[in-house]
Amino acid sequence: MANGTAPHANPPSTWSETEHVQWKASLPGKGHSSPIVWGDQVLVSMAIPTGPKKAPVYNQAEGAHDNLPVDQDHAFVLASYNRQTGKLAWKTTLATAFPHEGGHDTGSLASASPLTDGEHVIAFFGSQGLYGMDLQGKVLWSRDLGRMDTRHAHGEGASPALHGSHLIVNWDHEGASMLHALDKATGQTLWSRPRDEATSWSTPLIVEHQGVRQVIVSATGRIRSYDLSTGKELWQCGGLSRNVVASPVAGHGLVVAANSYDWQAMLAIRLEGAQGDVTDSDQVAWSLNRLTPYVPSPLLLGKRLYFLRHLQGILSCVDLETGEASHGPWRLPVVRMVFASPVAASGRIYITSREGITLVFDHSQEEDMRLIAVNRLDDTFSASPALVGEQLILRGERFLYSLKAASEP
Repeated sequence: MANGTAPHANPPSTWSETEHVQWKASLPGKGHSSPIVWGDQVLVSMAIPTGPKKAPVYNQAEGAHDNLPVDQDHAFVLASYNRQTGKLAWKTTLATAFPHEGGHDTGSLASASPLTDGEHVIAFFGSQGLYGMDLQGKVLWSRDLGRMDTRHAHGEGASPALHGSHLIVNWDHEGASMLHALDKATGQTLWSRPRDEATSWSTPLIVEHQGVRQVIVSATGRIRSYDLSTGKELWQCGGLSRNVVASPVAGHGLVVAANSYDWQAMLAIRLEGAQGDVTDSDQVAWSLNRLTPYVPSPLLLGKRLYFLRHLQGILSCVDLETGEASHGPWRLPVVRMVFASPVAASGRIYITSREGITLVFDHSQEEDMRLIAVNRLDDTFSASPALVGEQLILRGERFLYSLKAASEP
């Protein structure tokens, strides 16, 4: 649903390293991409250091800070784990390369999440290629879209989006930025549109309004909407600052985009009647300039929009239609740095921090939320959780966890 909810899932609310761990699999490589599930497969992308170490290459981009040097080749891999047992089913190496950027010290070389429609599997590694596969790990096609040079050499991270036959790739960087639409079955270009944008890390959102399918991309210069079929620009709206990471969400005729770098901004844009440049027009239903998210995307539950203030451990909730605070904000206990987007299922909200802590809130009461669990695991988490059935699947930097409450005897 692209809004952070799993309406049919009922994952556990409590766990630890010794409680409700259905299985725990060691990961041979790092990645901040989220795991995805199809049937009994859990698909995970990763970058695995390989071969002897070399003389390190340091990122020299203007303004670069807190970046990691590159000193080794990496294998860029998609792996499938059995959802019930955690055993590795297959592992396909898609490329081996010496990366030209090390990325931010909190980032990874495999931050774009894979996609599947149950027949086609898409793995995206930016400068290391885009790959179409089947569910057995066989490569059906590949595309080299060029070299991506990111702002401050902070690394690559926007995930593709999939709708029908169209695979959408956000290629915003410090070079010639583009939005690509490819055929998911062949990798052939359907259309490409140049974009006057610097680096953005947001995943495109595909929505349908009045029979027109739109691709909405949140970025520094403009939030832009494109016709999915033709690539024609439908509307645009300014107002965000640099380093757009959070992806937009949409519902009830509104699309909401936000970021928080040079300044804090959140905009709700009415899809009805949107055309041309809607900046500062009545098409902007409401806007906020405080407590807005940086890395985690918002969570949309009905008409309640939840979002995290990056690095401050503050959760806010506003009415989707008015932007007015419905309750909160809440200062979250014990967590500080959150990269994973909040997710929700069975009347609960899950917020996972890089420190290995997941807070679970009961949001079933209209006027307030209640903290029901503080769960800790021995890993660092940046990927958003996957919620499926009675499982919550968490991808850490060292392990892949499946958390599931014990069955009643």
